[in-house]
Amino acid sequence: MTSNEKTSPIDALRAQYEELAELAGSLAHEIKNPLSVIHMNIDLLSEDLADWDSPQSRRSIERVNIVREQCERMQGLLRDFLRYARLRDIDLVSGSLNDQVDTVLRAYKAEAAQRGIEVKRYLDSDLPSIALHSDSLQAALMNLVKNALEATGRGGQLMARTYSTQTSVALDLIDSGRGVDNNTIMHMFEPFYTTKEGGSGLGLPTARKIIEAHGGRISVQSEVGRGTKFTLQFPVLKRIV
Repeated sequence: MTSNEKTSPIDALRAQYEELAELAGSLAHEIKNPLSVIHMNIDLLSEDLADWDSPQSRRSIERVNIVREQCERMQGLLRDFLRYARLRDIDLVSGSLNDQVDTVLRAYKAEAAQRGIEVKRYLDSDLPSIALHSDSLQAALMNLVKNALEATGRGGQLMARTYSTQTSVALDLIDSGRGVDNNTIMHMFEPFYTTKEGGSGLGLPTARKIIEAHGGRISVQSEVGRGTKFTLQFPVLKRIV
């Protein structure tokens, strides 16, 4: 850049954001190491206290367990944050959205059965290919499916449907769960916003970042007491002739 060229406000803001994201990611990584040491020593302390059988040792064990739980919560939060902060450009290859959906649904087959939830799939066999990164896209889909199962009671349903539109390849994930209100819909993709006890509030924001990194978009419709529908749309992979 020459001395006569000026940085646009948008470019300056983007550079500032990337610098802050890099700094936050480095800080989270540095916190992760001593936190692991604390967790390990809490486990060792718990083993030592287990050799004593007294009212005082039992009270101490309860307090140690509280500290362990909070350490595990912080480790989970840091893990989710690092995944969110480090998501950058990813290498995309031609692939099948159906295959990704099928892999994720099979991974949650046992949990769905245990919860008494019927999983229905309507996957378009003529679906065009999309550009995808398998591991990250499956991570995003797993978050959505996991949330749907947790929101759906016994006897409920989860439906996965893929189809083509004029401009995209789409996936609907529809559950018959408890649904969410409009205020939650407005904020659910904001980092650290959560209505789930113990949640990091980074699952849905990370899922959206992954989908957008695929050139796609995600939208949601929900009604309290009726269920929720997430729609994912991806650009069709153009064929080279």
